[in-house]
Amino acid sequence: MAVLSRGKSLVENIMADSTMRSLFGAIGSKATSPQAQQVKLEHSPSGTRKWIKELSPLANVVVGRCARQIDDLKRSFEEEAPLPAKTPGRYARNFLEYCSFRALSVATQTSDHLSDKEFRRLSFDMMLAWEAPGAANKPTVKKDKEQGIMAGDKDEEDSALFYSDLMPMMVDVESTVGPDAFCRLAPAMPVVADMITVHCQFDALTATTGGRLPFPVYDKYIGELDKTIKSMKNLATPSLVSNLRLSKGEMIIDVDGTVTTQPVLQHINMSTWPGRLTLTDRALYFEAAGVVSYDAPKKYDLSVDLHHTVKPDLTGPWGARLFDKAITYKSENLSDPVVIEFPELTGHSRRDYWLAIVREVIMAHQFIRSSSLEGVGRSEARARAVLGCGRLRATKEAYHMLPRNPEALLTFSLTEELPGGDMVLEALAERLKRAAEGENEISRESRGSRIFSSAAVTELSALGTDAYKDAGIPVGEVLIGDYTQLEKAVQQARSSSRKVELAQSTIEGVRVEGIGTNVAIMKELSIPAVNFVNWLQDVASWREPFKAAMFCLLFSYIFYRDWVRYLPPLLLLVIVLYILWLRYSSKGKRDHEIVVPIPPGQSTLEQLMALQQAISQLEGVIQAANIFLLKVRALLLSAQPEATDQVLAILGGLALVLAALPLRWIALAVFLDIFTRQMHVRRESSERFNRRMKEWWNSIPVVPVRVADEHDHQS
Repeated sequence: MAVLSRGKSLVENIMADSTMRSLFGAIGSKATSPQAQQVKLEHSPSGTRKWIKELSPLANVVVGRCARQIDDLKRSFEEEAPLPAKTPGRYARNFLEYCSFRALSVATQTSDHLSDKEFRRLSFDMMLAWEAPGAANKPTVKKDKEQGIMAGDKDEEDSALFYSDLMPMMVDVESTVGPDAFCRLAPAMPVVADMITVHCQFDALTATTGGRLPFPVYDKYIGELDKTIKSMKNLATPSLVSNLRLSKGEMIIDVDGTVTTQPVLQHINMSTWPGRLTLTDRALYFEAAGVVSYDAPKKYDLSVDLHHTVKPDLTGPWGARLFDKAITYKSENLSDPVVIEFPELTGHSRRDYWLAIVREVIMAHQFIRSSSLEGVGRSEARARAVLGCGRLRATKEAYHMLPRNPEALLTFSLTEELPGGDMVLEALAERLKRAAEGENEISRESRGSRIFSSAAVTELSALGTDAYKDAGIPVGEVLIGDYTQLEKAVQQARSSSRKVELAQSTIEGVRVEGIGTNVAIMKELSIPAVNFVNWLQDVASWREPFKAAMFCLLFSYIFYRDWVRYLPPLLLLVIVLYILWLRYSSKGKRDHEIVVPIPPGQSTLEQLMALQQAISQLEGVIQAANIFLLKVRALLLSAQPEATDQVLAILGGLALVLAALPLRWIALAVFLDIFTRQMHVRRESSERFNRRMKEWWNSIPVVPVRVADEHDHQS
């Protein structure tokens, strides 16, 4: 309770701070507390306002709408910001961030702020100003209009008035927000975006607008968010809560099956029941439909460690697997898997939506258990999962369709897909633990780099949801002029993800149809190995007696002198030298394309006749083998020098280890490593090692392949 009281008192101190009361106002029309009402903001652009020469016109407008006394705001920034943040080249943007984050921290603690048109407009203008914060970034204005307004020696206040009045109309038509501005400022409003998924959220919102976010799209998204959060609150009707027997603090995320035209069916073995499906932040409930009301609910607790498994499945009448519109849920306490079907005429978007949000709740609790979160940290993790589901639902409603990759908008589901996602979760866990312990308060040593921002629990509480009212209020932190550890981890994961995506895109270009063509590619890639095997067979056949005799004497002497242990390191060093020779012999040649001749007699009819189940499976195996060989070839040719350097370092290190240690000890170490991987003390480290190896392998591109006829291949 002491920790919770510290979290609450921290926010109260922020809201009651005299500097904040003098600078910022409540953006929304209704405040949740008397403290918020005391900081009401004067929105009118008229009046005396100081024009800051370092800022662009729009940035001055935004700062003016955030602050009543700009001199006090500048003084606070000069005192609190670190020296690097106040350099001339970074001053404008950092000062704008300082004003924006402090204003949003107060604004998001007011009730119903998502419904406030002024809040939406101001938050969008903050992003616009962030892209052009400096005085050199003044927007283009028609010359005659500018001269007409500026004539008569107008002072800077008149200039501020001009831009304050006209700029909102101009940006409605012409201006859009880019990814950097949205991803920097939107996470300060946890309902709008999460720091981990904000890039994917921006991509989903701008999928049809060319990668730029216009205000109408942003406004519609915020409107749908407002409806979604209010819908979550209104779902907790007394009848539903009493029938489900929800525990204290359990929040309903979504309900389906209440409309007769969109039923939900539960299948267990050959039995089927229609009913109502409810997902909360702790469990999944199914209530079979009775004659008058719903029967007693069946609860599937997602918060305990029961090795939950949720995956898509096929259903159909009398057990026929025809329709891809269901999910299968399994856990340790269920003897039979439960199949939940979402019938719809076209597509399977309902199923995909529920599959995504159920997995998100499961992964959120896995994160809570693995990070040993308690109290405020546990509530914050659950609140992030709830808000992620809400953002996914709002995005779906805004575009009337589910995003192509719904898991990318969910915090814990995305970290499962991102390379290095476990490091992102570690940074998030550390941040939540610090929030629970009250260590994010600004101390004298850290003052000058951090300011407060809203957290997920704070916004849910401000929006009227009382599920976490007893959990305390964790307050996040934002670094002005720098990035937090969580932001750095997300940036690193995204950088690795781009490498993986680029590597995966090269794979699609080498997938060719037809068993004959794939066999031809494999033969081409196998030529070096085939030549070596043929050479060994030729030596072993004694067709050339002198060569065979020398080979026999050499290896006989090696075995006689017990030099066998030097063969593996020697072989590895030969491979290292060969790769280096290939790198420098092909230096400057970027095209490592392989030309494969089209196999004779390959026609469309023959391919259709050969397209059977067994051949299709064989084709897939060959494709996978080709990709493996192409990646190996990419490493040999240094198509990705960073990965090749890592291979060289590993091979060289292995060579040294094999040369220094007796072979029998190395064999014993390998045996022990393989045999003890599933021990409890090593399971986590082994899974992390396997994940790192998989991510590293996925980041390696393949050498391009071009299929050509035999004449071109010979030339």
